[in-house]
Amino acid sequence: MRYHQNTSLLVLSVLLLPVGCLAQSSGAAKSTETLATVGGQSITEDDLPPSVASKLIAVRNLEYQVKKQALDNLIDQRLLEAEAKRKGIAADKFLEQEVDAKVAEPTDAELNAYYLARKAELNRPLDEAKAQIEPSLKQAKIQQARQAFYAYLREQAKVVVLLSPPRIEVSFDPARVRGNPKAKVMIVEFSDFQCPYCSGVQATLKSVLAKHPDTVALAYRDMPMSKIHPLARKAAEAARCAGEQGKFWEYHDLVFADQSKLDQAGLMDKARTLNLDEQQFESCFSGEKFKAQIQQDSQDGMRAGVSGTPGFFINGIFLSGSQPASAFENLVQEQLSAPPLP
Repeated sequence: MRYHQNTSLLVLSVLLLPVGCLAQSSGAAKSTETLATVGGQSITEDDLPPSVASKLIAVRNLEYQVKKQALDNLIDQRLLEAEAKRKGIAADKFLEQEVDAKVAEPTDAELNAYYLARKAELNRPLDEAKAQIEPSLKQAKIQQARQAFYAYLREQAKVVVLLSPPRIEVSFDPARVRGNPKAKVMIVEFSDFQCPYCSGVQATLKSVLAKHPDTVALAYRDMPMSKIHPLARKAAEAARCAGEQGKFWEYHDLVFADQSKLDQAGLMDKARTLNLDEQQFESCFSGEKFKAQIQQDSQDGMRAGVSGTPGFFINGIFLSGSQPASAFENLVQEQLSAPPLP
């Protein structure tokens, strides 16, 4: 049996790092379902306290993840059993023969790369640590090969998964869309101009848009975390004032390129860099013309369950934090291949 088997170890250890700037509270998606009536007046899920709404969203996402993991395991097991039966051997023996036995021992280069990545943790020379790390590397290569094998079986069997993640309808402002506002896939970003993770994900977002110029677009919405980023709201004001002169995305890019100068002088300098009408910009900025709209963005984000920035909705499917390009690409590909939403 032939299948694509890439056993080079791409990731040797997992680092649990924050991927976003945390908010102080969050809320639930808008719901009109009546939960109770008091004196003839309805109480809906949207009327519940934000702390309850946040827990409900977490429960729904957890329910999906539990179902998905169990479903994936069951699909893989049934595919394996069917293939093993066709070969006339037990499933576990089949996996050992067809996959595990074909995985090469870790190379010196792989051992050295793993050692360098965890040198401080191991705290001993490579020769002494080799006996400990070699089995771990071998097992990781086997696991990667098994995943490739299961992917091959799924492709051959043309598996169709109907389980879908929770989807939340989130609106956006057509005036702050990068790309085609009618693109098949819309990424709605709730972001904070002072958040370092929001800045860090910008290159990833641009690469996704460049890869899908006609079918994927990005909409920006404000969610300044004022308690931890005191300059974020004024930066959001400034960007909207730049947008009033048709330069929102240019100003957006300048802010994320340099978050060290977000005081009033720094924000004014960015306006001058873009050759904006200085008097119009200053009047808009000092008058807090867009304060209410920024607050509305934040409230909408919290009601949709965003508890930290950046937070993304890809055709309504939530993705939290500054994720790698693969996380965006996987969701984008799923949505591009999915039938049009009703």
